[in-house]
Amino acid sequence: MTAETPAEQALARSYTTGDGAVTFDITDLSVDHHLNRSVTLTYWITVKRQGRPDERWVFTLDWEDKSFADVFTSPSPDPERLQQLVHIVRTLLEEWWDTKGYNRGSAKMGRRLS
Repeated sequence: MTAETPAEQALARSYTTGDGAVTFDITDLSVDHHLNRSVTLTYWITVKRQGRPDERWVFTLDWEDKSFADVFTSPSPDPERLQQLVHIVRTLLEEWWDTKGYNRGSAKMGRRLS
């Protein structure tokens, strides 16, 4: 994993949900920038929950919101906007995790590796 910008570095950090129930151990992150200024984030994640076996997943998020294009690419983004971006992406990751079992759109965003 080669995180080149502060946004990529922040988005590549592992974290635990606020209730402590789930840890998203991010083992790799690929950030693909497109000509239309959209971004595709591809995460390789090990999901850890107490009392359950770890699960390895690939999760892909197509980021179409161009208002954050500068945050993704800046060598020194506004700290508040960077924090906002990280919060939104983590919220989307958690939403995917919680809904992938019954929402077809969510299910298509991830693929279980083990």
